[in-house]
Amino acid sequence: MESVALNPLDPKDLLQTFGLIGVWVILFAETGLLVGFFFPGDSLLFLAGVASSPVADAIFGDGTRLSLVGLLIGGPICAIAGAQLGHWLGSRYGRPMFERPNSRLFKKEYVEKAEYYFQKFGPAKAVVLARFIPIVRTFLNPVAGALGMPARKFLLWNIVGAVLWVDGILLIGYLLAEQIYEAIGDKIDRYILPVVALIVLISVLPIFFEFLRDRRARKRGEAVAVVAAASAAGAVEAAREAFDHDRHQHGRHRPEHGQDH
Repeated sequence: MESVALNPLDPKDLLQTFGLIGVWVILFAETGLLVGFFFPGDSLLFLAGVASSPVADAIFGDGTRLSLVGLLIGGPICAIAGAQLGHWLGSRYGRPMFERPNSRLFKKEYVEKAEYYFQKFGPAKAVVLARFIPIVRTFLNPVAGALGMPARKFLLWNIVGAVLWVDGILLIGYLLAEQIYEAIGDKIDRYILPVVALIVLISVLPIFFEFLRDRRARKRGEAVAVVAAASAAGAVEAAREAFDHDRHQHGRHRPEHGQDH
């Protein structure tokens, strides 16, 4: 009955049923398989961090505490491996792997969003930032491969992004576990969505600031272009007036035809 009642979208159910290995498998699937985007990656990592704390058994039940070392080391490794698989699939099969009709599990807008971030921020920054954006972190990896990002370069930034994302959220859950238990006891499932929403909001702040900086830079560039155009137009007008004045002066001093010198 417990296996039938399992909800694969509920991070608490996943932790209680599959434990540490389940976290590893889901991190690999969410970042490496196109059908893995619906897994609750952020909330799972946060709860896994809570489940590795000293109050884990009090919140989730006896015997449910996870290994913090196993999470901090195994989690990034699985996320890195999954993303590398996604990149390899994209470089191996190219854009045809995205050319399928929309369905309940696949929509072309997911790919378009991943391509947008890739083109907007550049390959390196996009690979890191995408880790913190649900759905995008699944589709950006094969998109990077399909667009020709070298595997070694992708691996470098893949490692950076995976460590920041996985270990960052895990440690937030671990460090806040006791305060959470003192505030809400074992009813953490009532508050998990607001907490994770706050984490996701904080994690996308760098992207928001990047948009603002890019917008300001674009406006400055437009202002410089306007000033340069105005300066160029002024210079042309000044040169024209100088030329007309010089021609007028020469016309006044030019001797008339037949005049003795």
